[in-house]
Amino acid sequence: MSTLRYTKDHEWIRLDGETATIGITNYAQEQLGDVVFVELPEVGKEVAAGDEAAVVESVKAASEVYAPVAGEVVEVNEALTDAPDKVNEDPQGDGWFVKIKLADKSALDGLMDEDAYKAFLEESA
Repeated sequence: MSTLRYTKDHEWIRLDGETATIGITNYAQEQLGDVVFVELPEVGKEVAAGDEAAVVESVKAASEVYAPVAGEVVEVNEALTDAPDKVNEDPQGDGWFVKIKLADKSALDGLMDEDAYKAFLEESA
């Protein structure tokens, strides 16, 4: 069973033990266009579900990346500081934003799996 989940704000979250890696979906990066800047949170910051976890600026707009779950930021993708275009090149791989140690693993239950996210995208089109 995949541990990849999605939000309606087009973030993805991948669980590895008690730590969740968070980024934006391919759909989101396509909507943004070329990403030119990424602002990341401080390691150690506590976030609640729905809080701003990062800011991404593209040639079109600046957008917030929301934390899909509550927890403590344990790692940020420093590589995005020098190479924000990684978000466009590999949004669900090297273009991740933050890793959060989950406060409550059951918070993932309310998020969409891949099939549900695909259906959501089709309904939104």
